Amino acid sequence: MNNTQKLMAAVVAVFVMGFLMVGGSKDETNEHKEAAAMIRAVAAMQTMANRKCPIAVKKFTGTQVFYPTSTDTDHQTYVSLTWDAAKSDDKYSFEKADCTLHLTVGGISKLIIDGETLIEKEVKY
Repeated sequence: MNNTQKLMAAVVAVFVMGFLMVGGSKDETNEHKEAAAMIRAVAAMQTMANRKCPIAVKKFTGTQVFYPTSTDTDHQTYVSLTWDAAKSDDKYSFEKADCTLHLTVGGISKLIIDGETLIEKEVKY
């Protein structure tokens, strides 16, 4: 083997060893898997709330809402979105709307507009 072939073999060997090291270190622990699953669940819950709550508010008020003035969540079981006309530059046909989505219900568990409860479902823990 001449020097060029030895150099090419060494470069290939380095790449192969690198791929083996990276491929072999992908062992995810159960903790990593649980954390990733929890993040996906919270993201799905937030997405569901951002889709369903504005539709429900529009159904009962006729007003299209976009960005809530505040959000509350425990990052595991529920997300609450609030639209407050006093804290917003948007014009609403209501003073305040609170929409709570529970993961165990699979949808909106409570919708309160101007102090009137319009949707209320039992939350099972």
